[in-house]
Amino acid sequence: MNIHEFQGKALLKKYGVAVPDGREVTSPEDAAAACREFGGVCVVKAQIHAGGRGKAGGVKVCKSPEEAQAFAQELLGKTLVTHQTGPEGRVVKRLLAEAASDIDREFYVGIVLERATSRINMMASSEGGMEIEEVAERSPEKILKVSIDPAVGLQPFQARQLAFGIGIPKASIGKAVKFMMALYKAYEDSDGSIAEINPLVLTKQGDVIALDAKIGFDSNALYRQKEILELRDLNEEDDKEVQASKYDLSYIALDGNIGCMVNGAGLAMATMDIIKHFGGEPANFLDVGGGATTEKVTEAFKIILSDANVKGVLVNIFGGIMKCDVIANGVVEAAKQVKLQHPLVVRLEGTNVEIGKKILETSGLNIESASSMSDAAERIVKAVNG
Repeated sequence: MNIHEFQGKALLKKYGVAVPDGREVTSPEDAAAACREFGGVCVVKAQIHAGGRGKAGGVKVCKSPEEAQAFAQELLGKTLVTHQTGPEGRVVKRLLAEAASDIDREFYVGIVLERATSRINMMASSEGGMEIEEVAERSPEKILKVSIDPAVGLQPFQARQLAFGIGIPKASIGKAVKFMMALYKAYEDSDGSIAEINPLVLTKQGDVIALDAKIGFDSNALYRQKEILELRDLNEEDDKEVQASKYDLSYIALDGNIGCMVNGAGLAMATMDIIKHFGGEPANFLDVGGGATTEKVTEAFKIILSDANVKGVLVNIFGGIMKCDVIANGVVEAAKQVKLQHPLVVRLEGTNVEIGKKILETSGLNIESASSMSDAAERIVKAVNG
C-alpha cells in the first residue's frame, strides 16, 4: 500500500525525521492561505501515487499567495501523466503546500528489503533528485549500501559510513546520522516495504531534511497497522484491485485480454508465462488462495469480467486445500450471474477433480475443459485470437 507525500512526511515527522513545514490543500483558496502561512513563498505539489511529478508539471515554486492559488486552480482536477502513471495518467485531487527550502546540495537515501539476503538495506547516493534506476545504470559506484542486521537494527556507525560516503559535510554528519536512524525506525515500526527520500537536501544553514518522501507498506501487515490503513486513498488504486481486496483476493490488473483465475501465486505466475508462450497476453494476476468459498470464487470471476479488455478466461486450479468442486461451483455460479459470453477454458487437477469436472459438464454452459496447463493455454489463446 502506498500513501501520499504529505502523509509520508507527517508520519516521518513523528519519528523525528526533519521535513519542511507543509500541509495538504484541496482548493485554490486553501493553497493561497497556506502560502501566506509560510511567509508568502511556498512549493505546491500534486499528490498522486507516482513519481516524475516535477517533470510533468506537477510541482512549482510559487512566490506569492496569488501565484499559489493560480497554480492550484490549474492543477486540481488535471490529469497528470508521468513516466510512472502510464499514458492514462492520474487525476490530481490533492495538493501539498510547503515552505520553500534554501537548498545547497541534493542527495538520495532509501530503504528496501533485499530478498536475496532477507535483510533490510539502506542505500544512499550523492546523485539526489534523479531516478535511482538512472544512477544505477549510469554511475553504479555512486550508490552505497549497508545491510542491516534485524537483531540490532541500523547502527550509528553504518549511518555515518553512508553520510561520509556520499559527501555530507563534516559539520552536518550528526544531523544526517540522526535523520537516517529516525528514517529506519519509522520504516521498521510501520512495516514498510520501501522508503525513498529523493531528494534528501542539505540546506545552506547545514540542516538535513526530506524534500520528498515516498513510502510504501507491506499489505500483508496492515492488519496490525490500523493507523497506516486509514491513510489509504482508494482514488489512487484500480477499482478492480480495491474490490478484490474486500474479498482477500490477490489481484493485479495487467494490459492483456485473457483473464486468469488461479490458486497459488507460483501457479498464477506460471499460468501467465505459459499464456505468453502460446502468443497470448494475460489481463491480470489473480490468486484466489487456498481457502476460497464459492462466493469468493464468484466475486473473483466478476472482477475479471469487469475488465472491458478481457476477451476470454482461463481458470487453472490445482486442488489441495482448495477443492476442485468448490471452484467448479463458483465458476458455474459466476458464469450464470454475469451471463458469460466470452470463451472459458478450465483446467482442474487435484482434490475432488472428478466431481468438479462433472459439475462443469452438467452445467449447461459453454465451458471448455483442458487436460493440462499447456492444453488450457493453447485453447484459450486460440479462442481469443481466432
